[in-house]
Amino acid sequence: MGRSYRQFSLEDRCELARLYAAGASLRQIAAALDRAPSSVSRELKRNSGAAGDYKPAYAGQQAGARRWHGSRLVRDAALRQTVLDRLGRGWSPQQVAGRLARDQGRPVISHETIYRFIAAQIARTKDYRWRLLLPRGKSKRGWRGRKGGSPAQTIPQRVPIQQRPATAEDRRTPGHWEADLMLFSIYGQAVLALHERTSRLLAIIRQPS
Repeated sequence: MGRSYRQFSLEDRCELARLYAAGASLRQIAAALDRAPSSVSRELKRNSGAAGDYKPAYAGQQAGARRWHGSRLVRDAALRQTVLDRLGRGWSPQQVAGRLARDQGRPVISHETIYRFIAAQIARTKDYRWRLLLPRGKSKRGWRGRKGGSPAQTIPQRVPIQQRPATAEDRRTPGHWEADLMLFSIYGQAVLALHERTSRLLAIIRQPS
């Protein structure tokens, strides 16, 4: 197991600046700070000034500016309110992003950022009402897959409704039945609905499995 990386503190940067100004090598600085030479090299390359000098305060500001401070919708309250208002009126994230870009003449926010913001709020707060702001009202991205069962085309001896006998069309001849198997969101629940076309008799039978 390797050592986990930790950020340079102000004390580390002050010591690094002193040693670097004194002409110490990367390995000597790394040994003094108990850091890997690659970490010291990366710190100097990323946070040195334009003239190549290394100043602790400036290095800390540069490092802080690069850190992620949350989604844009988290940081920008006005933009967040605008986006949420339009989502609440039934707009899709694509429509919101497109309209903002059109109004301001430049891209303001992407629809992907809006989707990720909603997903992050659901994951953070466990409040699934956030999903109601999305077009299909789902808490997870992607299309719902088909669970179990098989397409109608694989049913043995299946006859399409277009090929229904002519005698069944006018409902005058009794004995023609229509059947429909209904499945529900809870696995294992199934109801068979039978409908006699002439008498309009309807029979609903719960299936054992």
